[in-house]
Amino acid sequence: MKHRFVSKRYWNDISTPMGESGDLTRKYEDLINFSLGDPDLTTDERIINAAFEDAKRGHTHYTDFLGELELREEICKYYRNEYDYGVKIEECMITTSGCHAMWLVLESILDDGDEVIIHEPYFTPYPQQIKLTRGKAVVLETYEEDEFQVDTERLKKLITNRTKAIIINTPNNPTGTCFSRETLEAIAEVAIENDIIVIADDIYTAFSYASPFIPITTLKGMRERTITISSFSKDYCMTGWRIGYVLAPSYIIKTMKDVNENNVFTAPSISQRAALHAIRMRDEVQPPMVEEYKKRTFYAYERIKCIPNMSVLPPRGSLYLFVNIKKTGLTSMEVADRILRDAHVLVLPGNAFGASGEGYIRIAVTVGLRQLKEAFDRIEKMDIFQN
Repeated sequence: MKHRFVSKRYWNDISTPMGESGDLTRKYEDLINFSLGDPDLTTDERIINAAFEDAKRGHTHYTDFLGELELREEICKYYRNEYDYGVKIEECMITTSGCHAMWLVLESILDDGDEVIIHEPYFTPYPQQIKLTRGKAVVLETYEEDEFQVDTERLKKLITNRTKAIIINTPNNPTGTCFSRETLEAIAEVAIENDIIVIADDIYTAFSYASPFIPITTLKGMRERTITISSFSKDYCMTGWRIGYVLAPSYIIKTMKDVNENNVFTAPSISQRAALHAIRMRDEVQPPMVEEYKKRTFYAYERIKCIPNMSVLPPRGSLYLFVNIKKTGLTSMEVADRILRDAHVLVLPGNAFGASGEGYIRIAVTVGLRQLKEAFDRIEKMDIFQN
């Protein structure tokens, strides 16, 4: 909105279909919401109770600027136990969510005009986050016929003397793809050869269905040039706690701490205690949660396969299905609008995730099987999905 009291940086509308979807959730009383990736399961009661007891014991103050020491030690132990990968305590910082972590990282590493490559379809905030930190987003398209894997030959052609970093996100939002070891190794090789940073947005690590998750930082030669962002939001159903963390070389972590002193100072102490209990209880709380979302994802996949003018790749990871609707002859926005109007089901148009997302819609399986069944029963009756 243009107004003399609003920064000119925001005079052009920067709202997105993802951001606007919140206004649509109240449109119909019987609406089924497939739009946002907010797990519908409540944080495990054991985590809540443990954090509540910690609050009563006095954990209601600022923590260390880098995050509570006990939590950072537990994260280091987690990487050692799960991936046989050593992380030093000074290489770990707790943040107020994964999104906050991404902004802090970009603010700490980018000079004006630095280029950051993002593979498209991408998590909607990336371009604006890069712009806010005075960088320039460079888009690397990926394609369904390649299972949305990064093609490193195309990647190489985008690298210039201003390229500072590439952001990778696997398991991926919105496509659900999981990068193969071969893809990760090829990206690592390009990063090393061109002396660029890889920012690994590792948000859905628990939801890698096809094969175990591989952090790119664990690959040979990548430790010194990888910044890992992770979060408790999806892997532990803790979106509202707003807690994440960053692993990076200690000099980058120090810079992030200094930047954050002028932003939110420290992450919430209560949320940090909840994260500590969550990571310690992961073998108890994660398996049933992951199995539930896997069951939903494969149910949705089977339903989509039976609906004319819809198609989708077999599920590989995350909470999402990126559904091809090109055979309808309509745009992504038109299909999303029709599904909302005719079926009272809210989905996101694929172009919310970049231009190459046109021809798709994203479905988040963040409702139970009963609602999934009801939603697809409604959708399959629509005329645009008839032979």
